[in-house]
Amino acid sequence: MTQAATGAEDATLLPDLLALCRSALGAADALAAQVRAAVTARVAPDGRINAEFLERDQFAAHGYAWFATYVEALRQMLGWAERCQAAGRLGPLESLMLQAAYGEYLHQLAGGIAMSQGEIVRPDALGVSEKDLRDFRCDAVKTLSRLGNGPAVRQRIAALLGDGEAAEAALDDEFLVLMQDQFRRFADEKIAPFCQEWHIRDVLIPLPLIEELSALGVFGLTVPEAYGGLGMGKMAMCVVTEELSRGCIGVGSLGTRSEIAAELIRLGGTEAQKKSWLPRIASGEILPTAVFTEPNTGSDLGSLRTRAERDGGVYRIFGNKTWITHGARSDLMTLLARTNPNEPGYRGLSMFLAEKPRGTEGDPFPAEGMSGGEIRVLGYRGMKEYEIGFDGFAVKAENLLGEAEGEGFKQLMATFESARIQTAARAVGVAQNALELALRYAQERIQFGKPLASFPRVAGKIAWMAVETMVARQLSYFAARQKDSGRRCDIEAGMAKLLAARTAWSNADNAVQIHGGNGYAVEYPISRVLCDARILNIFEGTAEIQSNIIARGLIGGRN
Repeated sequence: MTQAATGAEDATLLPDLLALCRSALGAADALAAQVRAAVTARVAPDGRINAEFLERDQFAAHGYAWFATYVEALRQMLGWAERCQAAGRLGPLESLMLQAAYGEYLHQLAGGIAMSQGEIVRPDALGVSEKDLRDFRCDAVKTLSRLGNGPAVRQRIAALLGDGEAAEAALDDEFLVLMQDQFRRFADEKIAPFCQEWHIRDVLIPLPLIEELSALGVFGLTVPEAYGGLGMGKMAMCVVTEELSRGCIGVGSLGTRSEIAAELIRLGGTEAQKKSWLPRIASGEILPTAVFTEPNTGSDLGSLRTRAERDGGVYRIFGNKTWITHGARSDLMTLLARTNPNEPGYRGLSMFLAEKPRGTEGDPFPAEGMSGGEIRVLGYRGMKEYEIGFDGFAVKAENLLGEAEGEGFKQLMATFESARIQTAARAVGVAQNALELALRYAQERIQFGKPLASFPRVAGKIAWMAVETMVARQLSYFAARQKDSGRRCDIEAGMAKLLAARTAWSNADNAVQIHGGNGYAVEYPISRVLCDARILNIFEGTAEIQSNIIARGLIGGRN
């Protein structure tokens, strides 16, 4: 590094940074406790959450979820920096990213957090008093808020990125590092050069690529070795998913359906069902799809109306499903239906492992008692979305998951943590892709005689994209590690998905802005990334649903 570069580093990097961050995190924790107490008094005045009060004060409750997510994100960023330091890898880029994250998020905790483009939750809406804010603004918080994420810091981060530096992920596992490198190269060589054409032509991901992914073990990553999988944890799933999604979210999402199906069978299936299905899912012989959502229910699964009626050795399915990803090409549907119409809400639901023949684009559902068609979408192409109608479609009785009726919702709930961690990893991959596209374009595009990257506001956008991508990554890793350790992590998974999805959309939007008019042209990949990023705040539980889960969990005692 040159002397000039070192001088710029010294001018922007705060001394005793880790100590400052530790002190500021303590203040943030104390303020979060005040927010929790204030919101709890409004939605759970007698110690138990009142559903009516929670809906009435939804803005405050969801604001608390965002507040807590920010504080946890700061904690995980500090942990990341400490791991980097312990490994001798806490360099200028990592230090400045930590500093910028603290500088920005501390400011927002005191001034307002954007839950969406038009919803900013302010401290007073959360019951924070002026005294609470004064106590929060300790010397460390003041210093980081004032100097942590200023224009000079962002320009320095952008310059380091422009010089080709990449921040350390701190995976702390040599095998995961090798896996990350393998799938990064795979995405660069086998996915990125072709995915724009797949998107523009709106075609299915080529089967030869799926076969290559199968050979690499993508569909059996977390399936136990005893059932033909690799027996790895959710951290490995995050690493692989992020790199594949960095190439194309559709490819990164192929494993989601296998992950959900395998998790359902592993946790809720009989031994015979595990032996029958898990090896074939792990090998890629069988491509599953999730068939849960109905046209008028969305996230309200308790209102599902699709029914399954016992008819001798089969169940006959009647009803309609929608937003079925990869539905035509799949061989197996994990199908949620109501087996007991007299049981209201979730209690009458059962899960089925419903076999079906693979369809084609011309004949997507060539099965008796089953019909449907494609839902055309803006992005997230490559697997296609479908609506499906069932009129007496037969499912073998032995394919009732766990061979037990009424357990469907409970079985599905057991998979939500993994699915949301994986979705957070997909979002991190999309965010990273947007960052890389923006940086490359800003370096190559000359305006007024110099590269776009040399303009402060462009550099500032790129820097913050990099910082918040790392924040989302570390929050996702945290949730994955919690899951791998056997701990309940519905709150952590919800936080990871909530923040990572917003980051993917923000990064994509800023990257389009950096591209200018070209960003709006379909020939430029960033236009696809923008469309892909938007879905992340919706599927696997909307941002509002995630906020509700987090708030309920924290107020209900999981703090």
